[in-house]
Amino acid sequence: MRRLVALALLVLMGAPALAAVRIKDITFPRGVREYQLLGYGLVVGLAGTGDTLRNAPFTEQSVSSMLDRLGVNVRNSALRTRNLAAVMVTTALPPFVGWGSTIDVTVSAMGDATSLMGGTLLLTSLTGIDGNVYAIAQGPIAVSGFSVGGQNETLTHGVATVGRVPNGASVEREAPRPSGENGSLVLELRNPDFETAVRIADAINRYSQEKYHQRIARERDNRSVALTSTRGGATRLLAEIGELRVEPSTPARVVIDERTGTVVIGQDVKISPVALTHGGLTVRINETPEVSQPAPFSNGKTTVTSQTRITATEEVGGVATLEGPTLRTLVRGLNQIGLKPTGIISILQAIKTAGALQADLVIQ
Repeated sequence: MRRLVALALLVLMGAPALAAVRIKDITFPRGVREYQLLGYGLVVGLAGTGDTLRNAPFTEQSVSSMLDRLGVNVRNSALRTRNLAAVMVTTALPPFVGWGSTIDVTVSAMGDATSLMGGTLLLTSLTGIDGNVYAIAQGPIAVSGFSVGGQNETLTHGVATVGRVPNGASVEREAPRPSGENGSLVLELRNPDFETAVRIADAINRYSQEKYHQRIARERDNRSVALTSTRGGATRLLAEIGELRVEPSTPARVVIDERTGTVVIGQDVKISPVALTHGGLTVRINETPEVSQPAPFSNGKTTVTSQTRITATEEVGGVATLEGPTLRTLVRGLNQIGLKPTGIISILQAIKTAGALQADLVIQ
């Protein structure tokens, strides 16, 4: 495990400076986003794995209402089928999608159904936050997980109560279009940074000065760059500047995931000279059961006793000097100490407390 972590550190963080990337890979136009839709529906055709109607009254009410609309009166009947289930249907309407387009939907069980495998989603309206219907969904459900079992054993793989209907929703209304800000476009940075915003504006202005003989970009803050529309239109402008390349500036940051023992160190992380030692105390307790046998004809009882043995060992740890003027030097120093991931995490936290870690420490 220690060798794998050391190799990952060298591969991921011992590389040269970040290469230039396309503007469209690190930004996105403000307002161009997905529109979330939600709906409530019924799934039928399940092989006895649906809701128990007695435990899920909303399912029984939904079935009765649906059958009433179809001309079947079951108000006073006691339904006992387990071949259907109440579900929530969710999807995201892509930006600029038009009427008649199809999108995937996700179907999730609401009641005590054990599996949606083999079921079919009945016609379901999908509404937005404004209450308007933007799509309708219907179709067979594809479930990747399964759950089977007998009297003494159950085998479960994945989640059988969540499935997808590929191309199961038909768009009936376009999503609300974003309104421009005084005729200008705004590019949002995926990773906010002042230097990156300035580099993006400079790259766009160099291109626009050469082609349109005007400067059209202005950095607003560390999150956005404002653009002035040209005669070619917003779509053509975004397509042209999206292929321009800049070198983004990355913050000095160390990300630690204590649950998995993952440590990610940014390129610009540096450590001031510090001296440290790291050791561990191991306490081992052994319980050995022994049988106490009474003497013959003593009317005693045989009992089980326990012998406890406690040993304590402490690893010998020397004092080491750690300094990282560059990332490669820092990684080499951590590897030479020969620590496990938990040890590296503890040392980085202690160095940050001492004020020698010149970076943000993010603990997940």
